[in-house]
Amino acid sequence: MDIKHCAIGIDLGGSKIAFGIVDEEGRLLELLRYDTATQGGYSAVLNQVVKGVEQLKGASGISMSGIGIGVAGQVDPGTGAVLFAPNLDWHNVPLQAEVQTACAMPVVITNDVRAALWGEWLFGAGRDGGDQVCIFIGTGIGGGIVCGGRVLEGCSNTAGEIGHMTVDLRGPLCHCGNRGCMEALAGGWAIARRAHESVKADPVFGSTILKMAGGKVEDITARTLVQAFYAGDALAAEIIEEVTDALAAGVAALVNVFNPCRIILGGGIIEGMPEMVSRIDKGVRRRALSAATGRLVICASKLGNEAGIIGAAALAMKTSYNRLI
Repeated sequence: MDIKHCAIGIDLGGSKIAFGIVDEEGRLLELLRYDTATQGGYSAVLNQVVKGVEQLKGASGISMSGIGIGVAGQVDPGTGAVLFAPNLDWHNVPLQAEVQTACAMPVVITNDVRAALWGEWLFGAGRDGGDQVCIFIGTGIGGGIVCGGRVLEGCSNTAGEIGHMTVDLRGPLCHCGNRGCMEALAGGWAIARRAHESVKADPVFGSTILKMAGGKVEDITARTLVQAFYAGDALAAEIIEEVTDALAAGVAALVNVFNPCRIILGGGIIEGMPEMVSRIDKGVRRRALSAATGRLVICASKLGNEAGIIGAAALAMKTSYNRLI
């Protein structure tokens, strides 16, 4: 295999850190995972990052151009400091500067969802796809937008907060403080909340879901609901229909505003229920302007859990060589 350029990509989250060596074709050559040492605070996680980088460098013997890190938080694009990362309990930590010093390599920091967007755009479902929007539906909902061959960052680097689009003016309260956000209706935590409320209100109608959760309402998760849906449960089907409608409404709004060529759907909810892609597609085509959907393709992501690693590494290579790969 002829390897010209490589970089290390890191997907840094509240529960795990995934490291990989990625080449300029988007191939993942080496992979390493740690459980995130969140209880040890920022310094413990920083040490894990440095240790993982050194381990990959030592094992591979491959020359690398830099390190890209996608972190679940808000990032200062000028300094690479992580301004706020709720799952890590970080506030204004100088991640880029400290990793760069410790590893003696160029480092670029971005939001984890934007890193996944880079991966899908360059090497996954969005490759050669023109203008596109990626939406990742897991515990929360995030995304990113490619327009005119560029990833949109926004005035203050927060472009892509798709989960906080309002899709129901009088909808349920979101963690952000707003009501009716797409995430508050269709994120994993919101699906679980909706199931909890429904089972408490009618334990008989919710008996299948409750049984699958071991008889404990508080143990009902989005995964429990999907399992109940596949078992033919009527309440699960009702909730999934509501979730699909909320997602279709939000995606239709994005289609009308941005007129993308492609909508890419990923994340744990989509991976657990792949047919939701076709359900959302039908809902979008009912709601969006026909002129905006004529050439639109709605599809599932291709890179799965590796999108963030591959995208972060791609961004590091782009930064080093000042060009798209």
